[in-house]
Amino acid sequence: MIMKSGKLLLLLLSFNVFYYAAVNCAPQTCPATKDAKCGDSDDWKAEFFPGISKIKYEGPSSKNPLSFKWYNPEEEILGKKMKDWFRFSVAFWHTFRGTGVDPFGAPTKYWPWEDGTNSLSMAKRRMRANFEFINKLGVDFWCFHDRDIAPDGKTIEESNENLDEVVALAHELQRQSKKRVLWGTAQLFVHPRYMHGAATSSELAVYAYAAAQVKKALEVTHYLGGENYVFWGGREGYQSLLNTDMERELNHLARFFEAAVAHKKKIGFNGTFLIEPKPQEPTKHQYDWDAATAANFLRKYGLIGEFKLNIECNHATLSGHSCHHELETARINGLLGNIDANTGDPQVGWDTDQFLVDIQEATMIMLSVIRNGGIAPGGFNFDAKLRRESTDVEDLFIAHIVGMDTMARGLRNAAKLVEDGSLAELVRKRYQSFDTEIGAQIEAGKADFDFLEKKVKEWGEPKVASAKQELAEMIFQNAM
Repeated sequence: MIMKSGKLLLLLLSFNVFYYAAVNCAPQTCPATKDAKCGDSDDWKAEFFPGISKIKYEGPSSKNPLSFKWYNPEEEILGKKMKDWFRFSVAFWHTFRGTGVDPFGAPTKYWPWEDGTNSLSMAKRRMRANFEFINKLGVDFWCFHDRDIAPDGKTIEESNENLDEVVALAHELQRQSKKRVLWGTAQLFVHPRYMHGAATSSELAVYAYAAAQVKKALEVTHYLGGENYVFWGGREGYQSLLNTDMERELNHLARFFEAAVAHKKKIGFNGTFLIEPKPQEPTKHQYDWDAATAANFLRKYGLIGEFKLNIECNHATLSGHSCHHELETARINGLLGNIDANTGDPQVGWDTDQFLVDIQEATMIMLSVIRNGGIAPGGFNFDAKLRRESTDVEDLFIAHIVGMDTMARGLRNAAKLVEDGSLAELVRKRYQSFDTEIGAQIEAGKADFDFLEKKVKEWGEPKVASAKQELAEMIFQNAM
């Protein structure tokens, strides 16, 4: 009994080490389990997902959990194939590095192909698993952080060499499968060097290290044919203004982005730069709090033409907004570039990164995407993870299937609303008083206060029409 308990403790410790492997420079030791498959080779003799074939569309009546009920990739809706409306992507970090750990418990997932190490050979094995997964799921894109796909080294040169080796394999697997990178990014928040931030760190050497890391991540994203590159400022912010020069940090962040734009042009990368807003967690206050804050930052520093926004639904919730609000804010500012399709839990106060299964929310999201004319060269990235209690390999597929089906139902519902036209007509009628000669003068900036005062005296007390909110909600519900 003592022997078994000791082995269990060692196994749990190895799981914790695996979760934080991005921080550790050296490969971890093999877990103390008799069936551990440790070794120097990344060969995996069998399928990573045996018994699971390519996921197919079987329609709403299907009872097969490993099939699509609503997502039919080749079906055309509003003149565009479903797969082109979405451009779905799998997030490498959650799908292949997620362990189920939370602040109060050890990891719960240990996939069959894992050997308990963060070695280079293990990184290659995960990459092969990634491509088998996206091939069977039937999506065209994947996303990554540099330190998720390759182990950190003792020096930046060693880290770069590790990354190059894994990226070479990914490049070959992409060639074979015709898959693409939706976006890449640098992980600038896990390592202790980034405790004060990266581009906003108070330490010059850390700022320089972050620049070097982004330079490399941008180059490998370009090499892999990535269509976008994301900046997530997880620690770009402050815990207290008492010890923070906020103006100086924001200026440094702008200079960092300017240097990134210059390097992008230097290497010929034509992808879109994306900023991903988030209000807090891990930092108390992050500088890219929400879409409006990020847009204001870009305008202030003259970067509005160089960046768009990657809107994450769970981050919208944390900022006190709906995902629809954030998408519309980005859209009307010409900044809607990509969507991280996930959600939070209203009863849990942190970034839970759950798969989005709310059909009403998916419908509102797709209304924004349709109004935007699509989202390419961005897409929908499943920055979402299995629940801690979901531990079967097939759960990885089921989670993505329900997420894709939910978004597909949202698209179908939004298309009904667009084709029916009742909701758009209700909105048009609400503002029809501006569809007049005087309304046109106001919207053109040609009606001054003297003119408007004269009109008020002529018209008398205004008659205010109903907003018809309940009717709007009825029309929306009828599309479900």
